[in-house]
Amino acid sequence: MPTLFTRIIEGALPARFVWKDERAVAFLTIEPLRPGHTLVVPRQEVDHWLDADVSLRNHLMAACHAIGRAIERAYRPPKIGLLLAGLEVPHLHFHVFPLYELSDIDVAKVDRRPRPEDLDAAAEKIRAALGELGYSEVSR
Repeated sequence: MPTLFTRIIEGALPARFVWKDERAVAFLTIEPLRPGHTLVVPRQEVDHWLDADVSLRNHLMAACHAIGRAIERAYRPPKIGLLLAGLEVPHLHFHVFPLYELSDIDVAKVDRRPRPEDLDAAAEKIRAALGELGYSEVSR
C-alpha cells in the first residue's frame, strides 16, 4: 500500500509543492511548526533514512539546503531548522523550517489548523525565493 507521501507525490492527495525533481519533492506541511515549514521527501518509498543509499541521502540534503536557503530569504529567521524523525509517516522525510527559538523544534506545538490562505502565501514566498536564488526545480 502506498504511503501518504507517495499518494501526495502521485497527485492523489493535494499539496502545496515548492520543489519537484526526478528524485525528490518538497511541499508545505499541513501542520507547521512555523510558517514556511516544508517537508523534503524522496519519490522512492524508503521508510528509514539508514536504508536510503548514499546517493539519495546526498540528493535529499542538497534539496534541503536549497529549501533552507529559500526559507532563510523569505522569512529571515536567525536559523533554519532541519529535523529528521520519521515516526509520523513511514516514508523518509526532512522537516525544514524557520527557527526563531529552541521551542520551535517541539513538534507537539504544531499548528493543527493553519489557514489555507496562509499556507498558500507561504508556498508562494518559498517558490519566489527559490526562483530568486536561481533554482530550476521550483514547482509552480
